[in-house]
Amino acid sequence: MKIIARIKGGLGNQLFCYAAARRLALVNGVELVIDDVTGFVRDLQYRRRYALDHFQIPCRKATAAERLEPFERYRRGVMKWLSRRKPFEKRRYVEQEGLDFDERLLSLKVRGTLYLDGLWQSEGYFKDVERTIREDLKIIPPTDAHNQRMAEEIRSSEAVALHVRWFDAPGGTATHNISVDYYQRAIALMESTIDSPHYFLFSDDPEAARAKLSLSEARVTFVSHNRGDENAYADLWLMSQCKHFITANSTFSWWGAWLGLHKEKIIVTPDLMIEGKAAWGFKGLIPDEWIRV
Repeated sequence: MKIIARIKGGLGNQLFCYAAARRLALVNGVELVIDDVTGFVRDLQYRRRYALDHFQIPCRKATAAERLEPFERYRRGVMKWLSRRKPFEKRRYVEQEGLDFDERLLSLKVRGTLYLDGLWQSEGYFKDVERTIREDLKIIPPTDAHNQRMAEEIRSSEAVALHVRWFDAPGGTATHNISVDYYQRAIALMESTIDSPHYFLFSDDPEAARAKLSLSEARVTFVSHNRGDENAYADLWLMSQCKHFITANSTFSWWGAWLGLHKEKIIVTPDLMIEGKAAWGFKGLIPDEWIRV
């Protein structure tokens, strides 16, 4: 018996795919197999690639047959069609239905081979095996001098990871970017709670983020040297070294905050509902102890 987990999306979503599948495999006592191919072959818009080789994941990769090749797209479509006509607990191919936390996955019994396909964006899918997930998701650190030097700067300060994610063009009539008001409230909360915080700003457009936020140059370090999706893991590693976190509406900074090991960490996150490509605030996404502003 085994679970074949289809990994897809950017790095944050890939981690959610893995964590939910790992927990389901553990509680059922079955093997977890990673499909690191089919979730990316048709990603023509973002051209994402599998990025979990930078973690301590103990599972093997799927064979071509386990990926339903040849004619994968058509065979997968048939499996989905057949499974949708069965009760959830009897499906051989389990797809996520909507974004809200689905507690049915927690009690699912694996019989034979189960295909798992979804983002599963909630700590609720793996909270009861948190220790194992944290072990699996220890990031293999980048070895270059720049990242190592910055990690030392982070560890030697009251570091706050601040993430600004641009889903729409800066300066436009954006509907998915978080407002500057959120960041002002989050920074004010940090300033009132922490002595001498220093902000490490992570962004896919650092210059636009600099213009958006009125932070003293002496109080902020812009982390902009890890370019491209292939180096996203290095930014996530640096983020996780921080003591406190101001997330964007982004699963990337969600994981940066979750992986942070500081026992008294403060995590501030947007308190709003967004649909579409920057979906946020749906049921189960934000852990109870995080501060919503």
